[in-house]
Amino acid sequence: MNAQDTNALPYRGTGRSPQADAPYEERSWPDGPRWRDFDGGPVMPEPPPDDEADRRLGPVAVPRQPPPEEVRLVNAAILLRRPLLVTGRPGVGKSALAFRIARELGLGRVLQWPVTSRTTLASGLFEYDAIGRAQSRNPWLMAATAQQSSAPEGPREEAGEAAADIGDFIQLGPLGTALLPYRLPRVLLIDEIDKGDADLPNDLLTLFEDGWYAVPPLVRVRKQHPQVTVHTADPGGFARVEEGVVKARAFPIVIMTSNGERAFPEAFMRRCLRLDMADLDAEGLAELLSAHFSDRLGDMQGKLIRAFRSHSEESSGLAADMLLNAAHLVTSGAYSYAEGDDSEWQAVLSAIWHPLDADGTGRSD
Repeated sequence: MNAQDTNALPYRGTGRSPQADAPYEERSWPDGPRWRDFDGGPVMPEPPPDDEADRRLGPVAVPRQPPPEEVRLVNAAILLRRPLLVTGRPGVGKSALAFRIARELGLGRVLQWPVTSRTTLASGLFEYDAIGRAQSRNPWLMAATAQQSSAPEGPREEAGEAAADIGDFIQLGPLGTALLPYRLPRVLLIDEIDKGDADLPNDLLTLFEDGWYAVPPLVRVRKQHPQVTVHTADPGGFARVEEGVVKARAFPIVIMTSNGERAFPEAFMRRCLRLDMADLDAEGLAELLSAHFSDRLGDMQGKLIRAFRSHSEESSGLAADMLLNAAHLVTSGAYSYAEGDDSEWQAVLSAIWHPLDADGTGRSD
């Protein structure tokens, strides 16, 4: 494939790929570097369909002219099997990129891992409800816990019997589910990674390099139960884990968003690709409105965009979803759009298009 052979690239950013409509088992996927090959198993079935894309992106498929840098970086991340760090101001569509990739390539439901200051690597991989399992196996223990009194010991069980139900109390997180051995990659959205603990980026390095992780409660019982079925992050989803280890087959498409609130370690940045998303221009805003409202706005669409861009310049930048809010008020029939001297409508716009800075002035010191 030469540098101009764009037809061979998986992501184009324009809508839905023709391959996405082919049967899951028959779809092809580009090869990655030899040092990024993974051979996990047993192979998982097709993931559930995307249940968020229409809400996030709009139900209407409209022609889209994606920024060349977006197409370039997404394809590079796919071909190199590397995470993509997406930066930019709030509201420019960073997290929406994950849903756009999943919908266009037909990769099923996006796995979402929102990061907070309390997020740890373990919470993204799996959760084990040891207390719930102990209580379910021993009713006397449950009663003793509730009454804070001693109770007779329950009947002893063989080690194999005690381990049989352990999978019922293990649920893989979004990160853990993304690393299951799917035939085609899952899309994983790690949202606002800059809000996490300072050690989180470094904790992810080994995981992204090796593409596997162990589930210690299952490792401990692997002799009695080498295969255990556990819950996944998909609603009603299950996966079979062998020998207590989850190993990827198709490395997931990892989209990590950042609002630029902190710097990341050099070792972390070396293993990522970075896409800096700019604010949507007038054409991009028109595509956004058309995707959510089709042609219901009519000639009001251009007026809204002009007013929004004017307010955005005065307020040092507004989020694109604020434009959607105004468009909904117009199409709801609750307000009649007017330019100029309609004081009520202008007051509504001032309320919903408020500055995003802390003091609400739209000025930076």
